Parts: sequence; C-alpha cells; structure tokens
Amino acid sequence: MNFLKLFILMGFFSSIFGASAQSSDKVSVLSVTEFKEQINNGKVTVIDVRTPQEYKEGHIKNAKNYNFFDVDFTSKFSSLKKDQPVYLYCRSGNRSNKAAHKLATMGFEKIYDLKGGYMAWR
Repeated sequence: MNFLKLFILMGFFSSIFGASAQSSDKVSVLSVTEFKEQINNGKVTVIDVRTPQEYKEGHIKNAKNYNFFDVDFTSKFSSLKKDQPVYLYCRSGNRSNKAAHKLATMGFEKIYDLKGGYMAWR
C-alpha cells in the first residue's frame, strides 16, 4: 500500500515539474541587447502584454498590444503561427514571463522574453 502511494505521488510531481520543464525549454529570456538584435534582424512578431494605458505611454516600435489581463488574451494569438518566433515584453518582465509559459503550453515553439521588460529597454 505504501509503495502505491509513493508511486502515485511520484507521478503527480513528475507531471507538474515535467510540464514546467517542457514549457521552459521553449522560452528564452533575452537581455536588452540580444532582444534588440533579434527583432532588428527581420520581420518578427513583438507583443507588448501590458495594459493599453501602459502601451500608450511608450512601447517598442511595431509591437502589438495584447493585454495580459484581457479575458480573450490567449485567443489573440490564434492568428499567429506556432512555429514562428514570438517576442514578448511587459513593464518589468513578470507578466511577459507568465505569458511566455502560457504560450508554450498552447504549443508555441520559440518564445523570447525581454529581461527586465520595458523598464530595462528604456
């Protein structure tokens, strides 16, 4: 009986930490320099996950604004190809990191998050 409980518990933790490891394999956190180099190398998708008010106060050129707090946040990504890179940022890096891992669970393969967010960019 104890062996069965241990086996179930191990499976539970494996599923939790295994899913987290899989999503983190798809997410890369980039420095400001790396982020700038990559988005300047060609036509890429840059998403600002801050609120519309924050976006209006300043944003990275050509970034689309998909508010992380909107109820339809994930549906906004339905028009994007999951095998194409997506570059995310927010104010400080917290929301964009959460968004990045959400996109990974949705099947996006190459997700780049700006370390320090827009505060670091400026």
